[in-house]
Amino acid sequence: SYFNIPGVVALVMSVIGSQLSSLTIAREWERGTMELLVSTPVTRLELMTGKLAPYFAIGLVDAAICVLVAVGWFGVPFRGALLTLFGTTCLFLAVVLSIGYLVSVSIRSQVGASQVALVLTMLPTTLLSGFTFPIDQMPAFVQGVTTLVSARYYVTILKAIFLKGSSAPDLALPIACLALYAAIVVAFAARAFRKTLD
Repeated sequence: SYFNIPGVVALVMSVIGSQLSSLTIAREWERGTMELLVSTPVTRLELMTGKLAPYFAIGLVDAAICVLVAVGWFGVPFRGALLTLFGTTCLFLAVVLSIGYLVSVSIRSQVGASQVALVLTMLPTTLLSGFTFPIDQMPAFVQGVTTLVSARYYVTILKAIFLKGSSAPDLALPIACLALYAAIVVAFAARAFRKTLD
């Protein structure tokens, strides 16, 4: 339980964040309200912020519930700082929400968007983040592939905070990688939406 439960937090964040945000723009196409949305004066960044802010808040609440269950129900020790935990959780939520939003902009079907978002977030989180299998026991090529998975850095951070009591300076490298990942994905997601009906 000590090895697996901290990783469950990352899995829950991936599923909740990507699944909810992947339906935002696709829902507009299916309901036929995209014309109204396109005609408004809101910018792409304002639209993205408005669509994702509620899910960001839901993700933080889910993270808090996961931590309480991990510590209170499963008895996993929590030796780190809550500020570090929730700060890095905000970065990871930015990644998964932006991925879901990017998928939602690209695919006009809610079912298709949710399935693609699931493949892009849940499967890598389960198989390539160190949640299920230790990364140092994977083949060298697969270890290289894991560097492209944002959940790898988040799971590393979670385990270090829970079990080792690591502080932010101790986790500078994975936090920096996660922050860079978040900046890139958010930038792509913000530019993805075009105010056209093509």
